[in-house]
Amino acid sequence: MTRPAITPSIRASALCFAPPSGPRVLAGVNLALGPGRYGLTGPNGGGKTTLLRLITGELRPDAGSVAVQGEVAYLPQRLEFDPAAPVRRLLGIEDKLNAIQAIEDGGVDQEHFDTIGEDWDIAARAGAALAALGLGRVELDRPAVSLSGGEAVLVALAAALGRRPGVLLADEPTNNLDVRSRRYLTDGIGRFKGLALVVTHDRSLLDQMDRIGELREGQLAWYDAPFAAFEAAKAGEAEAKRRAVVEAKADLGRERRDLASAQTKQARRDQMGRRAAGSLPPILAQARRGRAQVTAGKSQRLHEGRRDAARERLDRAKDQLDRTQTLKLDLPGSVVPKGRDVLELEHVRPRHTALDVSLQLRGPERIALTGPNGIGKTSLLRCVARLDQPTAGLVRVHVPVRLSPQNLDSLDGRASALENILAAADAAPAVCGDSLGQVHHRSAPAQPAAEEINRVRAGLARLGLGADKAERPVATLSGGERWRATLAALLLTPPAPRLILLDEPTNNLDLESVAVLTEALIVYPGAFIVVSHDLRFLMEIGPSQTVDLTPAR
Repeated sequence: MTRPAITPSIRASALCFAPPSGPRVLAGVNLALGPGRYGLTGPNGGGKTTLLRLITGELRPDAGSVAVQGEVAYLPQRLEFDPAAPVRRLLGIEDKLNAIQAIEDGGVDQEHFDTIGEDWDIAARAGAALAALGLGRVELDRPAVSLSGGEAVLVALAAALGRRPGVLLADEPTNNLDVRSRRYLTDGIGRFKGLALVVTHDRSLLDQMDRIGELREGQLAWYDAPFAAFEAAKAGEAEAKRRAVVEAKADLGRERRDLASAQTKQARRDQMGRRAAGSLPPILAQARRGRAQVTAGKSQRLHEGRRDAARERLDRAKDQLDRTQTLKLDLPGSVVPKGRDVLELEHVRPRHTALDVSLQLRGPERIALTGPNGIGKTSLLRCVARLDQPTAGLVRVHVPVRLSPQNLDSLDGRASALENILAAADAAPAVCGDSLGQVHHRSAPAQPAAEEINRVRAGLARLGLGADKAERPVATLSGGERWRATLAALLLTPPAPRLILLDEPTNNLDLESVAVLTEALIVYPGAFIVVSHDLRFLMEIGPSQTVDLTPAR
């Protein structure tokens, strides 16, 4: 008798969770998903990975329940495997292949036949699965250590799909993948016929989803796909929040005017009362004054209460307003005049690469570097930033330059954003020079001047880090706020950079942070070089030229 097929589903009811040393990230989340593709996005640190781990059973909720129908395959954000393991082991088919080989060598042990079951064609199926993900040249005996980062992710996806699960969970699967690998991964998830729940900020991948969920402040809301519809809905919400702030400001102004008017009227009544009391017997005058004071006190408290309530509504409205408003970065020190020499590379060969790069950058030009993973893009940026020496060629940097690495944990978590930037200003030299090895250093004052502190505070505020967050330890900020602090350190640490180098800046960023970065680069008055596989991001920032480092065949 054939068993009925199980319809894959995920159901969660009133799901709550708080990590041992942090705020609650899920506060009564409800979930009811059937077959289809679902994208899950939201601010960094908002609990998306936690939700996936609760679904797999790796974590237990503080309250509520989770129920899953169908076998689950989980593709985590950080892959862990034995570097010496062959691809066949990563795919989970090593035992079957070994059993087939033993039988072909003359073995008749029943255990071999039981291991194989109906999977006599497992090698051919594994090869087809790898080929469908662009890994047709990857041999099953190849050691994992020889795989690139993108190849390892695609092999992990092939392993997950090879189990024929009903439910596929994937956590930021396109991070660090080049364009080719992203395309194969997106296509692989697109062909999946069960229930796929994918945590991602990759807008191209979100375009392939049937529904898009946003996890924010412990609550989960669902939006129509494609991503453009999600963006339109979020824009509408942001506009409503902006209107709420305007209305709350108007209410507060009105309540303040009413309070001032009431106080003026009461002062006049008091003056008239004092005049009238002069003609009354003392006991009657005192009783009248007592009644007047009670009435005045009630009126004062009423108007003050209304004013305070209006102020609280305004504070709540501001807290709800998305921090994706237009940036007005005042960076006069970063201005690069048109035609000014910024950077020259002459046949530069970074270590451990086959690159030979020559280019010139003048004025506020923007260059995008593209190419497959492992080609040497990061190594080239490090040569420009004077962190590494090339094996050949000449680097001429004519303006202050600063590098933003892929790792955004570059700030001291114990210090505030303000303290980080001021400390960096004291410690960091201006990296610029006319030829390789000639780097000019500057001396920094031991104590920052009040003017400098105010400048940094103003810059942090324009990036969405007001006084309360600018002076909190970076470790206590949310993921998106920590990234804003990192961006502030990149742009605000003196000397003002006139050339910035960005290495895969959108990796691990939530959608709001990508929007802030995009706008910051659009209004940035200097030059920049960016390494990215995010084609939509590159299109939005509008590079002057794109340099493809893919080797010619």
